[in-house]
Amino acid sequence: MNATNISKTRGRPRRFDPEDAVATAQHLFHARGYDAVSVADVTEALGINPPSFYAAFGSKAGLYSRVLERWAKTGAIPLDAILRPDRPVADALAEVLEDAARRYVAESETGCLVLEGTRCNDTDARGAALACNLAAECVIRDYIAARHPGAAEELTDYVSTTMSGLSAKARNGQDLNRLLATARLAGRVIAQVLPD
Repeated sequence: MNATNISKTRGRPRRFDPEDAVATAQHLFHARGYDAVSVADVTEALGINPPSFYAAFGSKAGLYSRVLERWAKTGAIPLDAILRPDRPVADALAEVLEDAARRYVAESETGCLVLEGTRCNDTDARGAALACNLAAECVIRDYIAARHPGAAEELTDYVSTTMSGLSAKARNGQDLNRLLATARLAGRVIAQVLPD
């Protein structure tokens, strides 16, 4: 266990696990969005004081960057597993959209961790969220470009925009069946554009 001693009051120091703190903060940022979560909210949820928070993470944006790193490893769509070179591009992109629909509905939090961050007021946090979003788009674009270079930019934008719409609809309460219907429709459009 990676733990740091945190002393909130006199007596024996508490044990503080930064990875558990990142997981807790992920739920806060996901549910409320970056701007709506204060350092006081985070320290209260973690049971630590502000100096301990700043010693561990440097800033709220520093914590958010750690949250995005964790999310990329544990909660993001597994693009590397889906976008394999042995499959038709249209089929793989359709699976990305269906996986997105399932994940967005399954998430109990009401916000979108990355998209909400791309619109936040903190420059550093916004930069981290944009980098995370652009990294996923780059993976998709490179995958498409390997076989369909002329369509890579346009289709990446289409997939990304569809995913954003699916996320928004899920946050607004649309059920899985309707989200999957939209994802499958988008998949059929991709198949018409890219007959492999």
